[in-house]
Amino acid sequence: MMAPDKSSTRASLTACNTLGFAATARTFSEPRSVAEARRQILDSRAADERLVVIGGGSNLVLLPWLDAHVMRPAFEAMTITPAADGRTATVSVEAGKRWHALVMELATAGWWGYENLALIPGCCGAAPIQNIGAYGVELADHLLRLEVMSLEDGSTRWLSREECAFGYRDSLFKGSLEHRVLITRLEFVVTREATPQLAYGDLAQRVNAATPQGQAITPLSVANAVIATRSEKLPDPAVLGNAGSFFKNPQLAADEARELLAHHPTLPHYPQADGSVKLAAGWLIDQCGLKGARRGHVGVHDRQALVLVHFGGGQVSELLALAQEVRESVHARFGVWLEQEPRVLGEMAATPS
Repeated sequence: MMAPDKSSTRASLTACNTLGFAATARTFSEPRSVAEARRQILDSRAADERLVVIGGGSNLVLLPWLDAHVMRPAFEAMTITPAADGRTATVSVEAGKRWHALVMELATAGWWGYENLALIPGCCGAAPIQNIGAYGVELADHLLRLEVMSLEDGSTRWLSREECAFGYRDSLFKGSLEHRVLITRLEFVVTREATPQLAYGDLAQRVNAATPQGQAITPLSVANAVIATRSEKLPDPAVLGNAGSFFKNPQLAADEARELLAHHPTLPHYPQADGSVKLAAGWLIDQCGLKGARRGHVGVHDRQALVLVHFGGGQVSELLALAQEVRESVHARFGVWLEQEPRVLGEMAATPS
């Protein structure tokens, strides 16, 4: 991804969001260390300048104008500290490291934990915000703690996994700490003991087919199977603008789910530990006849209805209108409101001259 144009007193953010919509900020920076990030935070506060932190821009809808200093962390050091018995290790990784690169390094080295989260775009510092997850694994499953830096005074502190209030695509960083802290580093545990999570979709079939008879399944073989599956279903943002899954899979109370399933018995659904039932949002959208639909410069992906795409040359208002059309169509047919997954930042107003 190319760095934004920082000419004059404006900074283009078009290259900072995988949807590829034109956006502009007042200023932009990429601190290369935690210390540099702290200096920039203090400078912004001294100048009474609004500060916004972004990551890889893969779970983000940018509106045309951000009247702010936009910071994208670029520090990406990683260390792996094995336990005395060598069976587990603690991994410390800084915010700017690409998530997929981290997963592949761990899987290649034979460490189990996050191999199911291969090919998820974005940076490590943004991963906890929505508690990224795929194929039965979530970030919170193996996280020990994370470090945050206050956007008010640059002070740092550690938060435990419990303090982060993780939920399904949710966390404290979408609540009381939204726009108040910069996540600087994560610490989590990985293991040498084989713990393959293969219950979702055809993942087990893919892994077994790729594993020679008599050989053990490895975290790398699982990661490669996940990559193959995601590559078949999800468009590459470098080729077709998108923000990954645009809607969360809705969760209903058990009685609501039973009533809905009585009318739609083929609806894919997944009982949860708390008694609720998770529904497949992509199936709901597909049943509304919207899979592959195109509206001007945007559309619903023809292989995965959860993904809204930008074909290029469009306006973000087109995407937001399509998202609302999808939500209203699903609600009209199934009585379920879909919740948008990507964050929205900025204003629709034109950039000041």
